[in-house]
Amino acid sequence: MTFQPAKWPRKLRSAEWFGGTSRDNIYHRSWMKNQGLPDDLFDGRPVIGICNTWSQLTPCNAHLRDLAERVKHGIYEAGGFPVEFPVFSTGESTLRPTAMMFRNLASMDVEEAIRGAPLDGVVLLVGCDKTTPSLLMGAASVNLPAIAVSGGPMLNGWFHGERVGSGTHLWKFSEAVKAGKMTREEFLEAEVSMSRSPGSCNTMGTASTMASMAEALGMALSGNAAIPAVDSRRRVMAHLTGRRIVQMVKDDLKPSDILTRQAFENAIRTNGAIGGSTNAVIHLLAIAGRVGIDLTLDDWDEFGRDVPTIVDLMPSGKYLMEEFFYAGGLPVVIKRLGEAGMLNKQAITASGETIWDQVKSVKNWNEDVIVPVERALTDQGGIAVLKGNLSPNGAVLKPSAASPNLLKHRGRAVVFEDIDDYKLRINDEDLDIDETCIMVLKNCGPKGYPGLSEVGNMGLPPKVLRKGITDMIRISDARMSGTAYGTVVLHTAPEAAAGGPLAVVRSGDFIELDVPDRRLHLEVSDEELQKRLDAWTPTHIVPESGYARLFHDHVQGADTGADFDFLKGCRGSAVPKDSH
Repeated sequence: MTFQPAKWPRKLRSAEWFGGTSRDNIYHRSWMKNQGLPDDLFDGRPVIGICNTWSQLTPCNAHLRDLAERVKHGIYEAGGFPVEFPVFSTGESTLRPTAMMFRNLASMDVEEAIRGAPLDGVVLLVGCDKTTPSLLMGAASVNLPAIAVSGGPMLNGWFHGERVGSGTHLWKFSEAVKAGKMTREEFLEAEVSMSRSPGSCNTMGTASTMASMAEALGMALSGNAAIPAVDSRRRVMAHLTGRRIVQMVKDDLKPSDILTRQAFENAIRTNGAIGGSTNAVIHLLAIAGRVGIDLTLDDWDEFGRDVPTIVDLMPSGKYLMEEFFYAGGLPVVIKRLGEAGMLNKQAITASGETIWDQVKSVKNWNEDVIVPVERALTDQGGIAVLKGNLSPNGAVLKPSAASPNLLKHRGRAVVFEDIDDYKLRINDEDLDIDETCIMVLKNCGPKGYPGLSEVGNMGLPPKVLRKGITDMIRISDARMSGTAYGTVVLHTAPEAAAGGPLAVVRSGDFIELDVPDRRLHLEVSDEELQKRLDAWTPTHIVPESGYARLFHDHVQGADTGADFDFLKGCRGSAVPKDSH
């Protein structure tokens, strides 16, 4: 793959607003000058937007104001004109019913903010789970030069001499309390150790995964993913990104040049190697849709299936993002993929270099963290895509976080009709369930929850936990936090609220899970299954108005990325008409 830079100098997009002496040009410039901006900033130099997801309600991104200033330094140094603006910040830890419900809204905000403003390129300041895909989706839809810089992960947590991974230990400690192995007081004491610095999850949760995906796709500078939020090198990364976007504008290097089919294949394989979040499946499908790349669940299985997981990080392993960075970070992983013949080496990146040229000389400084292939956490670390009469359009499972003894299992279904039903009954000592059963949760998909919430990793019943059992098979149309673990089947499609087979599973039915053969089967006859589906009626509440109704009416299935049906592969004019 080759990229031919555009000629420079040339007239840029921002000149439609700021260039010339017409009434409209004077109108645009004069209002900008009330901020104390000198004349020569409007001389035709690249105008760079800094798309900032800073928010105190998005704790992962609460430090992005400082990074924005660092980006500005780089832009000014390279001869650009930086302008910072806010966009919808989807905070995973605070936003209800789920941040995923607002990913598409945030992407629309980003798209229209970029399209409607006098910008020649954008730096995407991201961090928390949904901020990375939403900004990449929006920027891809406009297709102006764009580059992402992540806020970085938190420092390691520590509690009683043990590493504490954000999210991962929340689930672990919560189950320990239910099992009587940890007191409530100890749980509260552990709380302060979980988030002891600015930044996003210090595990390979969705935030770290999507930072890695941005880098593997080529939409961020090499090394971006793992630098801790408080490390001075994170500020350097922001500074260098500011410099780089100015040259990207001069070269006219756009998302459509970077987000190629080969780039998505690289990202899928990278996700397998790092033991990345299942949420990456939905987000990469959605990003690919915005640039017209035909990416499917089958591609996830084909390109990720034989990739060994070589990063020993929670929730799949034992270390955290600090150690990953010190070991060499994602460039080492990408180099390993290249050496194994699992990398499209000529894929172009935001740096202007190929992905291979960026990593071919890096070194691994800790083989306990980024392990040799012969010590891989699992030989098939990608995302397993399961199909069968229970998931005709597919469901996903993360093998590196699952229990090997449960990857082939037949069990009796214990069904929860929705998340409220689960919460009502799971702690009931009379619940007819044991560790051989399969827990089934319905009506938690895109339409059903609504929004496709992270409730798929259902906590086990206390009476099972007291036996020392820590994992059971769980099946749902929901998502799972990237920080979570277990033998959990997710994104079952079509979802229950759309009338998928999951909607008609009954307690007492038997289900067979066969991950090696990629099979998920409900043991009822075709005739019985059809009879149940014919008699089925929706039970979820349909929103009456507002964004919730728009979301319900237009969201697609998890198997295609849960984007809106009117946003895929559709780009309008990059320069709107002036109304003045």
